[in-house]
Amino acid sequence: MAYSDFSLAKVKNDFGLTLDETRNLFAETEGVLPSERLKDLLIDYIPLATSISTEKARSEFLIAPILAEVRRLLNNQISLFSGNEFNVEPARGLQGFCDYIISGSSEQLFINAPVITIFEAKKEDIIGGLGQCVAAMLAAQSFNQNRGNEVDRIYGAVTTGTNWKFLILEAATVYIDRIEYYIKEVDKILGILLQPFQASVES
Repeated sequence: MAYSDFSLAKVKNDFGLTLDETRNLFAETEGVLPSERLKDLLIDYIPLATSISTEKARSEFLIAPILAEVRRLLNNQISLFSGNEFNVEPARGLQGFCDYIISGSSEQLFINAPVITIFEAKKEDIIGGLGQCVAAMLAAQSFNQNRGNEVDRIYGAVTTGTNWKFLILEAATVYIDRIEYYIKEVDKILGILLQPFQASVES
């Protein structure tokens, strides 16, 4: 069994989670202006990615540039992984590949704790990707605990590149943002992605 085998109902039942879908999780989060470089890339890439309309194209042309911008804004003090195997607890199904992982460690040669954010890229079906994302977030929580670098909140996102749905895992509660953000709101998306590292941004 792997992350991709989990529906939202299955991961909730298997791990005894509480789901909260009622909140606007990032209502107070300020947007962050994208660089001119990212603006130019998105002008070129949004039509291209949506015309090709595969998960790979959306991932490469839309998601990766935004996540790379987050890393740049944090002066490369975080690590970003794409398509890596993340086998944490195979016996519980917490194994498989993650589309993108952000760690609070600057170590880029291998995934190190604390893993902060998990991303699931989907061609279209954001709701269908929630279970897979939550399972990977649980793996990140366990991964951090096992390495003595636990964090209170694990962030997650399921995205088509043009649409973004964010989640937060705290202990055994999963908060699923009731708001869905769109690529035209890239400043807000950047603000949300930077939120776990806000102290670093402000210092």
